[in-house]
Amino acid sequence: MEIRYDPIGVMHCPLTDAETAPRFYTESNVAGVIEIFEPFVEGLNNIDEFDHIVVIFHFHRSDGYSLMQKRRGVGELKGVFSLCSPNRPNAVGLSVLRLVRVEGGNLYVDNVDLLDGTPILDIKPYKPQDYPRGTKD
Repeated sequence: MEIRYDPIGVMHCPLTDAETAPRFYTESNVAGVIEIFEPFVEGLNNIDEFDHIVVIFHFHRSDGYSLMQKRRGVGELKGVFSLCSPNRPNAVGLSVLRLVRVEGGNLYVDNVDLLDGTPILDIKPYKPQDYPRGTKD
């Protein structure tokens, strides 16, 4: 079975080095612009009603993976699915970014943890009420 995704846009930001970039959007104060490609711009209609957006992207600089990894390269080995590592069986990432403004096909965002040139696969509104915080039984 072949699965294929075509990017709807690309991230533009000052982050170019994976080693020094924030590892998670909650650790970032970096601003950036998501450029949405022309065929998809109409899909941004009403996105400015939200303070935050969920950005699904491709880890375009990820190179292979191991099912057991160390968090940030240190500590005990953990399963890849319990980590936010970019080195995954499917190099798909997710970030929740603060939406500052929308100008045409450009989304100005904060809390960026993506690298410059990251292909954007999808964008969804972030609605906190859809993600209630619970405890493990």
